[in-house]
Amino acid sequence: MNLAPIQYVSGDATAPIGTGPRVIAHVVNTEGGWGRGFVVAVSKRWARPEQMYRSAIRARQLALNDVQFVNVETNLWVANMAAQVGYSQADSEGRIPLRYPALRYCLRQLCDYARYRRASVHMPRIGCGLAGGKWDMVEPIVVDELAALGVNVTVYDLAQGKSRA
Repeated sequence: MNLAPIQYVSGDATAPIGTGPRVIAHVVNTEGGWGRGFVVAVSKRWARPEQMYRSAIRARQLALNDVQFVNVETNLWVANMAAQVGYSQADSEGRIPLRYPALRYCLRQLCDYARYRRASVHMPRIGCGLAGGKWDMVEPIVVDELAALGVNVTVYDLAQGKSRA
């Protein structure tokens, strides 16, 4: 098995580096909320990921564990990964919005898609903003489900002084 280490860069995940097929991955919630966090940057660049997400939510066709692949440019897709329930607060049982098992399941689907397309995967530190996840728990899942299976992964951290909104 090839181990493709995660590459960390300073920059904007909506402007993925490199050439060839690329998938931008991010976490969406199952409630229909789109308007804070990384999705703001996605919507500033392309309308279609938000439109497809909202349409799927209205039609009840996007649930926890689902991934919606939206083509936004030639050889560029956005993966709306439904791995978050609720918004930016823990529920009454203390659970954060991010569901780690759902994230793992979504990343498995992303891996299959990326390998089929021979695409690299680009992402912010998924699930670690409004969804409440911790990167020290998310990173091993990304390694297991993508990098360890030979998918090239680039994780973007915004440059100091930049904001998503």
